[in-house]
Amino acid sequence: MISVINRRMKRLTDARGRFLLVPMDHGLTNGPLEGIVDIREAVTKLVGSGVTGFILHKGAARHVIDILGDESLIIHLSAGNTLSPYQNRKRIITSVEEAISLGADAVSVHVNIGNEDDSDMIYDFGEIVSEAHSLGIPVLAMMYARGDKITNQYDAENIAIIARVADEVGADIVKVYYTGDEESFKKVVKGVRIPVVIAGGPKIDSEDKFLQMVRGALRSGAAGISIGRNIWQSSDPRGTVQKISAIMEEILNENYHN
Repeated sequence: MISVINRRMKRLTDARGRFLLVPMDHGLTNGPLEGIVDIREAVTKLVGSGVTGFILHKGAARHVIDILGDESLIIHLSAGNTLSPYQNRKRIITSVEEAISLGADAVSVHVNIGNEDDSDMIYDFGEIVSEAHSLGIPVLAMMYARGDKITNQYDAENIAIIARVADEVGADIVKVYYTGDEESFKKVVKGVRIPVVIAGGPKIDSEDKFLQMVRGALRSGAAGISIGRNIWQSSDPRGTVQKISAIMEEILNENYHN
């Protein structure tokens, strides 16, 4: 199944092997946030912009599957809600087979480590990896250091640990927060053998700061981005994607000439 997974992995990247993924799974957690109130409109704005894939829950995916072009579809399997008293707990609500029936090229799982429920989430993550790989489907692991034991979820040492957890369990791609500087993030990337993509987190107040974060991550060895709010909550989502694409090209050219 490895060759099948590798073929599907290529569906998640551009021609030069970079990931430009846009998660829109936030509605289940946070409700109809600005930018994704109308999920079909939000996706329409970005189709053909350079996005390589959209991450959606199964319900939202049904509303947009007909408008996707070359973009891949990643079905997010984990769920939780901000109204819950157990906000760090994520449960699996969709099977890999159901994701495939919806046209998924890959699936994603959210794991929070550093809280009393993390062992259950790691167990579920392992089960999903086994099921997905038996069916030739890649797995994106969204890994966060969150819970009573965590004082700084951007801490480089914590992020290096959780990225390695994803690799050890068998994920094909790992999504983590950027550590804030290139040198510490290089250690995160060096600690795994799978592609690392960065999360965007809440909307950043300055586009320049946001793009500097993207540039720093790519220079540190990140294979791309998986960013939602800083794209679809921007004043020009399509323009933001194009700026990210330009930075990816810039970094690739830097690496070629070095």
